[in-house]
Amino acid sequence: MTAPRPFQIVIGALALAGVAKAALLVGDIGAAHPPDGARPNLFVGAANAAGGAPEPEPAPQPAPEPVAQTIPQSCAAPEEVLSAIATERGLLDEQRAALDARASEIALAEETLAIEMARLSELRGELEGLMTKIDEAREADVARLVALYVNMKPREAATIMNDLDIEVAVTVLGAMPERDAAPVLAAMNVVRAQAISMIILERSKLPGDQRLNGIKLQ
Repeated sequence: MTAPRPFQIVIGALALAGVAKAALLVGDIGAAHPPDGARPNLFVGAANAAGGAPEPEPAPQPAPEPVAQTIPQSCAAPEEVLSAIATERGLLDEQRAALDARASEIALAEETLAIEMARLSELRGELEGLMTKIDEAREADVARLVALYVNMKPREAATIMNDLDIEVAVTVLGAMPERDAAPVLAAMNVVRAQAISMIILERSKLPGDQRLNGIKLQ
């Protein structure tokens, strides 16, 4: 093997010095403006400049798959949704109209009922007033009849009451004082006197307790 010459050694040393200087310059430029990704290694760059193996390029990243956008089913057919909403709104409007009509009918019925109640109350007041007047007139008539029979002789009064309506006779004798009714009742027909006495006794009882059957008037 032939020993290297001094001239070749000097040339090799200068070449290595130039490569190292170039590597330093490249490193400074990379530090000032770093590319995307990792910073370059100075020693790898120097080695590459010296004729070493090139650094393998990074594997390309797979592109992200597009995200599938899911369309809601309600948005898939907007015409059907709008139609359903319109139908529902129509039903609600019909129900609201029916309720309003029913409320109007109820209000009218309540107003009519109030008018009728007021009218019935007025008629009741008029009827009660009329009945009061009738009772007062009847009591006044009975009082006059009692005064007339009291002022009669007992036999004369008895003769009239024998043929008088039984109800009138009972009413008059029942309203007369006992001292005036007793002589008249004693002078009357026996059967008539017994019937009047029974009716006066039973009329103070309740209708279900009265025993008026079989009473003879003559």
